Amino acid sequence: MFSANTYQSRRDQLKKDLGSGLVLFLGNNDLGMNYPGNTYHFRQDSSFLYFFGIDKPGLAAIIDIDANREILFGDDLSMEDIVWMGTMPSIKQLGAQVGVQETLQFRRLAGVVKNARKSGQSIHFLPPYRDANKLLLKDLLNIPLPKLKEAASVPLIRAVVDQRSVKSAEEIAEMERALRTTGHMHTAAMREAQIGTSEAALAGLVTGVAVAGGGNLSYPVILTTDGQILHNHHHHHTLEKGRLLLGDFGAETAMHYAGDITRTFPVDRKFTTKQREIYEIVLDAEVHAIATLKPGITYQSVHLEAALRMAEGLKKLGLMQGDMQEAVQLGAHALFFPHGLGHMIGLDVHDMEDLGEQYVGYDETVQRSTLFGTAYLRLARQLQPGFVLTVEPGLYFIPQLIDQWKRKKMFEQFINYPALKKYRDFGGIRIEDNVLITKDGHRVLGDPIPKTVADVEALRS
Repeated sequence: MFSANTYQSRRDQLKKDLGSGLVLFLGNNDLGMNYPGNTYHFRQDSSFLYFFGIDKPGLAAIIDIDANREILFGDDLSMEDIVWMGTMPSIKQLGAQVGVQETLQFRRLAGVVKNARKSGQSIHFLPPYRDANKLLLKDLLNIPLPKLKEAASVPLIRAVVDQRSVKSAEEIAEMERALRTTGHMHTAAMREAQIGTSEAALAGLVTGVAVAGGGNLSYPVILTTDGQILHNHHHHHTLEKGRLLLGDFGAETAMHYAGDITRTFPVDRKFTTKQREIYEIVLDAEVHAIATLKPGITYQSVHLEAALRMAEGLKKLGLMQGDMQEAVQLGAHALFFPHGLGHMIGLDVHDMEDLGEQYVGYDETVQRSTLFGTAYLRLARQLQPGFVLTVEPGLYFIPQLIDQWKRKKMFEQFINYPALKKYRDFGGIRIEDNVLITKDGHRVLGDPIPKTVADVEALRS
């Protein structure tokens, strides 16, 4: 937890940005995994954490801007709770830790909200994503479930995005902690992977490193020889000679700041010629994209430049042909690069995605593309100092997608389909780092993790 002054300052800025109304924040609750008493690992709502900092279930809070009043709602533990779960600070003590002096039992929330509605006060809330909170909001505000998302406060969403997008020095320090652990996870996998090892064993290894680092995983582990499947959470393969292993995983600190790194390396100790050629195309795009990052440019332009560099690399290998500027403009490159270059990262691995990508990654000046691949770009708008984002280009050989495009004769002027026959079982390569936008440029966060061919092979030998 940061200091009480940090949370108070954040709330004061929110009051200033909104000007009036009552702001309602709902924390998350425990969620039953297969019966109520056997719960999933608790994860607090990130916006609740940002403004109120308390990592406990069963809480809500309001900021009454008009009355200059802040209230934390929750219930102290019963003796039965203490017997099973141990002691914890009282709600009054928790409130004091984050600068909130007024606390009430959770059942009092309904009455406070009801009075605000009666008086005609505007009530601001964020889009809910947990079913329990959707039901609670329906009852508190008398809004039908299907209407909740569109009834969420756009001014509040914009104000929260404006604050959370720009990371403070103490947030950056927390993200560095996440990335130190994330680096240990990746180097452990690189050292231990060998022919005959199971993906599951390596997934267990990196999960253990994350937990031992004092936090947990920031998202489910992607660790697979089927790297052409972008979000492959299955770990049922045994590592085989001639394959590539793609590892996309990261640690979350105890304060829930995330790391998100990807490395790809050969199951063998050395890259084959074919693997090295594709790998160096991706690495070139990643290194070049990072080098261009600075305030004032749009991330959409960085994405398109990375796509062009990879397309030009594929053309040199004979896998693409023709005018690569036109190919990227029309979306032909997306056969090999079907996702965006990166996204915001912070308290969430896809930071603030629950608030809507149109507010986090786009604005009035940069609109989402409708092209396959480029349409998946999560961050496109102009970069500002304090943004932390991922840079993760990749090249993938997806047999089903190749077959579909070939059958439809899509982009035959740009794609050399006969040459792709030798790459059907190649898999995929992605390389990813987390980068802070600074006043004058950028800084790659975390300790260096091997990514050049020479460094990867040195670690693997």
